[in-house]
Amino acid sequence: MKQRERPYSCELDAALDVVGGKWKALILWALSTGTQRFGDLKRLIPGVTEKMLIQQLRELEHDGIISREVYAQVPPKVEYSLTDRGVSLNAALAALGAWGRENMTHICAVKGVDAPVH
Repeated sequence: MKQRERPYSCELDAALDVVGGKWKALILWALSTGTQRFGDLKRLIPGVTEKMLIQQLRELEHDGIISREVYAQVPPKVEYSLTDRGVSLNAALAALGAWGRENMTHICAVKGVDAPVH
């Protein structure tokens, strides 16, 4: 993993370093329902490439947010799950998700995109 060039300016800076980027929060959301295999994660996160998913999973594992379990069988089986630290991070992200849900109409309007249909 790449070493950071400067110290964190605040606690939020440290947290965003762990969860920042387009895919990590979506990976955490996908794992909130339980253990997932790589192919399941790929299906649950539309638009992510295999290369990017692998990279993001490695970073989350390195940071102690997810756990990777490799089973010695043919074909190989690998499962990903949240660690206790990952569960607590997901709890913190829940408030951000609630904010997004409450403000979805406005966000979509100012960004010029259609609101998702549920």
